[in-house]
Formats: sequence, C-alpha cells, structure tokens
Amino acid sequence: MPALMKFLHIAAAIVWLGGISFMLFALRPAVAAQLAPPQRLPLIALVLEKFFRLVWVAVGLLLLTGLAMLMAVGMKNAPLGWHLMFGIGLLMFALFGHLYFGPFRRLKLAVAASDWPEGGRRVGQIAKLAMSNLILGGLAIAAVIFGA
Repeated sequence: MPALMKFLHIAAAIVWLGGISFMLFALRPAVAAQLAPPQRLPLIALVLEKFFRLVWVAVGLLLLTGLAMLMAVGMKNAPLGWHLMFGIGLLMFALFGHLYFGPFRRLKLAVAASDWPEGGRRVGQIAKLAMSNLILGGLAIAAVIFGA
C-alpha cells in the first residue's frame, strides 16, 4: 500500500506540474506567436478548462495520498520535509482555487463577450499564478528530498 500511495502521489504531481510547464513554456508562447486574440484566447480557455479537470483530480489525489502517508507514520514521527511539503501543498491548492474561481472564471466570461483585452489580462494573471505554483511545487519536492 505505501508504494501505491507514493506512485499515485508522484503521478498526480507530474500531471499538475508537467501541465503547468507545458502551458507556460510551450503552448502559451506558441499560440501567442501564431494566433490573434480572437483565435488564441478561446483556444487557451478551452485547453485550460480541460487541463483544470485533471488538476482537480490531481489535487484530490495529492491531498488524499499525502494525508494517508502522513497518518501512516504519525504526524509527529513524519520527517520535517513531509510537513513542509504538506504546508506548501495546501498553499498550492489555495492558489489553484483562487486561479480557477477568479481569473479563469473571468477569462471564460471575457471570451464569451469577445472582450479580448480583458481576456489577455486574465491569461496574464493565470500565467503568474501558475508560475507561482510551479515554483512552489519545486520547493515542495526539494523539501522532501533535502528536509528528511
């Protein structure tokens, strides 16, 4: 069971952080170079909508497997790195919730209204929040590796 928990935890992190990396460093720059806002912003909104469905599953798996592994060893027996990862993870979940219910919701409204300047602002906000979560994800991984 511990191996399954670790596998699911790592797989969920790969989906989330890998997806953020793809969006920020591959898809967003490519569509910005090739498409005008009326084509680019609906595409980004649709891709994010599909990706965020996966992120919600990943967040649930990360929370459940992380708590299961912490409880299995006992909170006071868990290494410091595990506690740091848990705290960073909670911050990441909160940032994602803000991103999803704030800027992403407003991006979809802007796209529906064909308000391209507003949509562009919201994509910029989403990118900043996603970059913050990517950095926090790296810190969480480092905490477990170096904070054991």
